[in-house]
Amino acid sequence: MKTLPKHGRSEATTSAPPEAVWRVLSDPTRLGEWSHETRGGEWLDGATEARPGARFRATNKAGRSTWRRVSEVIAVDAPRVISWRTVPSAVYRDSTEWRITLEPVDAGTRIVQTFDVLHINPLLDRLFYLMIKVHRDRSAALGSDIERLGAVAAAGSVETAERSVRSLP
Repeated sequence: MKTLPKHGRSEATTSAPPEAVWRVLSDPTRLGEWSHETRGGEWLDGATEARPGARFRATNKAGRSTWRRVSEVIAVDAPRVISWRTVPSAVYRDSTEWRITLEPVDAGTRIVQTFDVLHINPLLDRLFYLMIKVHRDRSAALGSDIERLGAVAAAGSVETAERSVRSLP
């Protein structure tokens, strides 16, 4: 019986500078603006910014299934790298590490997203494969996510630049 992919990588380039991408990326309350699966997020435990140990909860939807997961930020090097992992719970015992790296390039920013499944029960892995068909190959969806991340950041950086120009005397 088949299982879900345990590793993945996607890459896109945006005209937005790394700082603009970082502003969107490092705020889990903005996840719903660019993720195909995450509808929104919220900081937990009084956290207000991305730092190691900060936790957030995201609401996700795939097909008819909706679920919420708590994640913990494990690495931050603003505005270049952020990494978080889903926290195992009584209901969801699996854990996946997500990492997004921002590289300045001549045209803006290269965004590289990777994921690594850290732990999943083999039986649940097969069950998820059968039940959540969109997770069998997420390459295109994850690639579209980081393209949307870049587009949201580019739109925000254009709006910020336009506001700056309008406020000049």
